[in-house]
Amino acid sequence: MEHQSFLGFITDHLGQFLGYTAFANMTVGHLIMIAIGLIFIYLAIAKEYEPMLLVPIGFGILVGNIAFFPGLKVGIYESGSVLNYLYFGVLQGVYPPLIFLGIGAMTDFSALISNPKLILIGAAAQLGIFGAYALALALGFSPSEAGAIGIIGGADGPTAIFLSSKLAPDLMGAIAISAYSYMALVPVIQPPIMRLLTSKKERLIRMKPPRAVSKREKAIFPIAGLLLTCFIVPTGLPLLGMLFFGNLLKESGVTKRLADTAKGPLIDIVTILIGLTVGASTQATTFLTAKSVGIFALGAASFVVATTGGVLFVKFLNLFLKEGNKINPLIGNAGVSAVPDSARVSQVVGLEYDKTNHLLMHAMGPNVAGVIGSAVAAGILLSFLF
Repeated sequence: MEHQSFLGFITDHLGQFLGYTAFANMTVGHLIMIAIGLIFIYLAIAKEYEPMLLVPIGFGILVGNIAFFPGLKVGIYESGSVLNYLYFGVLQGVYPPLIFLGIGAMTDFSALISNPKLILIGAAAQLGIFGAYALALALGFSPSEAGAIGIIGGADGPTAIFLSSKLAPDLMGAIAISAYSYMALVPVIQPPIMRLLTSKKERLIRMKPPRAVSKREKAIFPIAGLLLTCFIVPTGLPLLGMLFFGNLLKESGVTKRLADTAKGPLIDIVTILIGLTVGASTQATTFLTAKSVGIFALGAASFVVATTGGVLFVKFLNLFLKEGNKINPLIGNAGVSAVPDSARVSQVVGLEYDKTNHLLMHAMGPNVAGVIGSAVAAGILLSFLF
């Protein structure tokens, strides 16, 4: 009898143990998401597509899709779990402003200051945001959901997270993953569009070297930028305020330690946390829906529209510029605020047609303008949709 009861005890507890394993709780959806996570990690390591983003996100997808028995407080959506506490910074929009602080501290606005009309290119590229917003409305998404989806067109992950946390928290995982995916795929998506929309003559346009910008101008810019943008769009203050504050730390010349911390350890830590938790939020039981698939399709469309808008706007602007002052339309793609990857794409495509025509410094103008533009667009959407 004792032997039988011991065997029964072992059998019962072994069955209980097996019931708690991921094998017992796994679904096809979990396997699909794990495959996507592995693809992200492969693209980051083998192809070097935005590894600083795709490695944490890809690994986060793996973490979030190891199936577990409900109620153990290990899942990202379970109150009291460690992942849930870390995810708080995403849900409440804490991490994006800290990312913007670091971006500001590492960004040189000289190209934009020396040629202010380049800010118009950054503004034109935001066409993708409002185009996707209109399309999402047409497909039946609510106005707040459509606004959160539209921001994907800015190719700015932190801004997408910030806005979706306010307007559509239920869709945040899909929106964030979509935004970061298209940011990573900038070198793949943009070049064919740029070649299609420009002639050989336009690709060979040489732009005048940017003028030297004084230290005083650099220090004044973040203060003037904050007052101008946030007086118009106060709802963009969390992002724009931190962006310009980080830039003032850099350009003031007296807070180097603070600037180094913001652009180094701080932004690295927040990037790890935001990447891992956004990836883990793709838990198949809540993430794999028809809406998620639709968001990815709309994200791709908004990204294409944004790139197209930037390039075509430069061609339009050139109609009013004298010979010698014309802008190479290959920098129009840089209005998409994936800093500095879209500017690098301008450089790479330009060098394909003229090995001596370096467009990188020129492209950084609309590129940093795009960062400001996407934050302003987020503020506008928030002001009338919240």
